[in-house]
Amino acid sequence: MNPVREHLVTLLTEKFDTPSDTIGDDAALDELDLDSLARIELVVTLQEHWGVALDDDLDSAADVTVGQLVDRIHALLAQPVQTVQPESVDPEQPPGPAA
Repeated sequence: MNPVREHLVTLLTEKFDTPSDTIGDDAALDELDLDSLARIELVVTLQEHWGVALDDDLDSAADVTVGQLVDRIHALLAQPVQTVQPESVDPEQPPGPAA
């Protein structure tokens, strides 16, 4: 079992009291008896744990399956981290006034 799926199954069973034998890759979130609030809570919890930005509307939809959610998180984790480059500083130019 991969770590993303393992974490998702743990969340569903421990936090949302979902029976583990009902959690298959093809199981939609509404089939797991997660109402809209529980689905949003699940997505937020996954975002915080994995440090990814899930689309709340798309990824918490009732018809999203466990497998789709796992695949989505894997795809986001595979994206390179974008860093912001600092402004170039001219060593000959004195620094501006302090803010």
